[in-house]
Amino acid sequence: MSKRQPWHEVTGDLVDVAMGRKAADLVICNGRWVNVHSGEILPGTDVAICGSRIAYVGPDAGHTIGPHTEIIEARGRYLVPGLCDAHMHVESGMVTVTEFARAVIPHGTTSMFIDPHEIANVLGLPGVRLMHDEAATLPINIYVQMPSCVPSAPGLETPGAAIGPAEVAEAMTWPGIIGLGEMMNFPGVFNGDERMHAEMAATMRAGKVVGGHFAAPDLGRPFHGYVAGGPADDHEGTRLEDGIARVRQGMKAMLRLGSAWYDVASQVKAITEMGLDSRNFILCTDDSHSGTLVQEGHMNRVVRHAIAQGLPPLTAIQMATLNTAVHFGVEKDVGSITPGRYADIVLTSDLVTLPVELVIAAGEVVAADGQLRVDLPPYDYPAFAKGTVKLGKRLAAADFAVAADAASPAVDVRVIGVVENQAPTRALQRTLPVQDGFIRPDMAQDVARIALVERHRGTGRVVNGFVSGFGLDVPCAIASTVAHDSHHMIVVGTDRALMAQAANRLGEVGGGVVVIKGGEEIALVELPIAGLMSDERAEVVATKAAGMVAAMAACGVHLNNAYMQLSLLALVVIPELRISDLGLVDVTQFKVVDLVV
Repeated sequence: MSKRQPWHEVTGDLVDVAMGRKAADLVICNGRWVNVHSGEILPGTDVAICGSRIAYVGPDAGHTIGPHTEIIEARGRYLVPGLCDAHMHVESGMVTVTEFARAVIPHGTTSMFIDPHEIANVLGLPGVRLMHDEAATLPINIYVQMPSCVPSAPGLETPGAAIGPAEVAEAMTWPGIIGLGEMMNFPGVFNGDERMHAEMAATMRAGKVVGGHFAAPDLGRPFHGYVAGGPADDHEGTRLEDGIARVRQGMKAMLRLGSAWYDVASQVKAITEMGLDSRNFILCTDDSHSGTLVQEGHMNRVVRHAIAQGLPPLTAIQMATLNTAVHFGVEKDVGSITPGRYADIVLTSDLVTLPVELVIAAGEVVAADGQLRVDLPPYDYPAFAKGTVKLGKRLAAADFAVAADAASPAVDVRVIGVVENQAPTRALQRTLPVQDGFIRPDMAQDVARIALVERHRGTGRVVNGFVSGFGLDVPCAIASTVAHDSHHMIVVGTDRALMAQAANRLGEVGGGVVVIKGGEEIALVELPIAGLMSDERAEVVATKAAGMVAAMAACGVHLNNAYMQLSLLALVVIPELRISDLGLVDVTQFKVVDLVV
């Protein structure tokens, strides 16, 4: 694989190739140059590559061709800069960084800005370092954002590890760290929390970007206070007014299309209908599971979707290339097909449907016609990254019982309401039956049980509640050790004994996702690395994930991406109602509330 060399080390070679004094290593002939700087598509363009970087882009690179120069005939196909994912979590793919790269390279992704926030909540700074070091071994650009909020909301959850200003300052010295990951504790920012401000200050002193995460609809004084604190971008907008507000205040609006988040269509109208400057809008995925990556695509999927919402193809490509690079200050390396930049190039025959026919990264062909062309050896994770699911005891049905305080036939309870294709939940109230002194779920109202099982310290603690929106209609249980952000174990089901069975099964395999129906295990995805990631190939995980989706459907679930929705029900920084190891959390007030109203 080509070594990515700093521009300043190879200026002489690049100039010699551009002037014809030295032969190029690779020349792409007769392409249609998608110029994201000028906003033009220029036919009849050649690109000459020296090592990992571009030396010449113009109408005829014949003067750069020598006897050993490799020639690629574009035959009029479009030359698109390698696609960039501006904000994403590798762990959401349930695979390692290496396997994520294996899945997305054939889709034209050559740069990713990853926030290993999930492994940080389990393993702390050593876990972040693991993913940082793994990223450095891969043939594409993988920039790492240092996780900021671990725990995401102090006092409302207990993660497996903690990160503070000292750890952030240390990470800013690592070569692959691009900035600070999403600042999720937005109340901490506008209320002057010293720890949050110290983490942002350490990032600013290093001259790097503070990532944003303002997950509230209030665009009044708290939003203005948050922006003043330093976050430079935000991917949590779901409405047109969210994208507008962020851009007007000098932030970059990151519009995401993940496996379960569909936030592009509403916000892209700021460009297509209101005429706002598209340079301040960026595309990203945030969370994509392995099935989406293998079957549907990655950033090429996002670009196609944005075009379908009315964006001109060139504008959508700018939002997935140059805009991202400029925002993070790496436009001299990535984001465009121009001299000096890394030779990260995608060849496609159509800009609307965007078939990815050839992918070049750092001057080397890494994928063609959907197939990887380079060897990516599996990365060996150490023992401390495994065996992280500690239940403390064997769980029983009684651990998932919810006692009623009063001898009443029914009680009013707070219920977490799932919102399809969005991260926020609704704070619902439902009247549920009481039988033998215990509150029962009610499938007629689409109210199931939900429980959070502490899994980092082996305390045996189980917090119980109720959830609506999954549509479970048979005796079943679904359990996952992926539960953003604290990543305890989350269990949803209709039967207490089956919930215990599911939880104990994940304890046995060291983490993952399991579906139990009628006492039978009908799907299992093992995630032994921090209880978050598999050590198997991406396509194997995708097959198991597909089985998991089918198993959930067999239990009555009809959500677009039930797994992703399930994994966020413990995320205590996104309104309205969540569950943590400390209880039921009202995120609009940032406090623990009683289950019974």
